[in-house]
Amino acid sequence: MGEGDLSGRTFLITGGNTGIGRATALELARRGGRVFVACRSAAKGAEAVASIKASTGNDSVWVLPLDLADLDSVRSCAADFLACGEPLHVLVNNAGLAGTRGVTRQGFELMFGVNHLGHFLLTNLLLGRLTDSVPARVVNVSSDSHYQAKGIDFDALRRPARGITGLPEYAVSKLCNVLFTQELARRTAGTGLTTYALHPGVVASDIWRRVPWPVRPFVTRNMLSVTEGAQTSLYCATSPEVAEVSGRFYDKCAERAPNPVATPELGRLLWERSAAWTGLSSAGDESGAA
Repeated sequence: MGEGDLSGRTFLITGGNTGIGRATALELARRGGRVFVACRSAAKGAEAVASIKASTGNDSVWVLPLDLADLDSVRSCAADFLACGEPLHVLVNNAGLAGTRGVTRQGFELMFGVNHLGHFLLTNLLLGRLTDSVPARVVNVSSDSHYQAKGIDFDALRRPARGITGLPEYAVSKLCNVLFTQELARRTAGTGLTTYALHPGVVASDIWRRVPWPVRPFVTRNMLSVTEGAQTSLYCATSPEVAEVSGRFYDKCAERAPNPVATPELGRLLWERSAAWTGLSSAGDESGAA
């Protein structure tokens, strides 16, 4: 796909109403893509869609309600999209939280629940549509913070973050993004679906909105703009250079070796736990991939 040649391609972006997700949605729409913005706030989603339409002259932009901290909302979002009858060429799992304490509606550590588990379920529920639309891609926005994770304490995923900043739990959630990308690549090899994880750069986006105010300026200083931060997402979503590769990690639009703890064994275990926790491994697996 060349510059400006995304007409007829359909994209779904989580968190596409703000930050690098919005910058990504804006550029995809500018290049003629059909774009679904999935986000928690209906009002903010509607505002983003109206702004993107006005900026690009592309009316093929829509909002979908999605609260990644509630697996029931994830199921509803997937059902809403599937009911549209649209193909799905690229799913960009972009939304995320950092520096946040708490649990999801189903009782998972909040950053793990939003950054990984909600996206895991959404991807699996849309996997049939993606494979029907090949060539298709799944792009997972991770972080170089994943290098800080030493592994996954699965018991800790069922309780709130314990530290002030929540950065250790954030690192684990971003490691999960990398592991999910790798394992999905293994499970979909040869189907025409390719997967990508990426570090967008350290971006001053709304992902840091819940970091306590006295700490936040120190966390966000010297960060990239959201437009700069969207470049690797756009590269993974559209570049012909990576059309034939899958399961890799990218930084500054180039492949980079991930954290060595991201092994196939850990990826398989994370998938199995995630499938059980989201109900995908129960009778009649909804995706057909788990």
